[in-house]
Amino acid sequence: MSKSANFPKEVRERAVRLVLEQQDSHASQWSAIGSVAAKIGCTHETLRRWVRQAERDEGKRAGPTTSEQERIKALERENRELRQANEILRKASAYFAQAELDRRPK
Repeated sequence: MSKSANFPKEVRERAVRLVLEQQDSHASQWSAIGSVAAKIGCTHETLRRWVRQAERDEGKRAGPTTSEQERIKALERENRELRQANEILRKASAYFAQAELDRRPK
């Protein structure tokens, strides 16, 4: 479980919105992140990652969006399961082939 899951989605969205709204009144986005992070009780780095992901989701920054990341995880999981199934079938096939060779002819 990721640490960001400790905060409800509404809190994360509100924190990101506050950073984006307040970054003009601060010297940099990092200082705005620091200010908001202290108020909601998360680390600067956690809030920075939330902001970067929100920027990717809005198309303001290059990289995979949240939905694309979820799709990639699902495909990787499916790929892993299929590899395991293929390995089981390969071993079963080898076992039955060996059993067929070991049978005594009548």
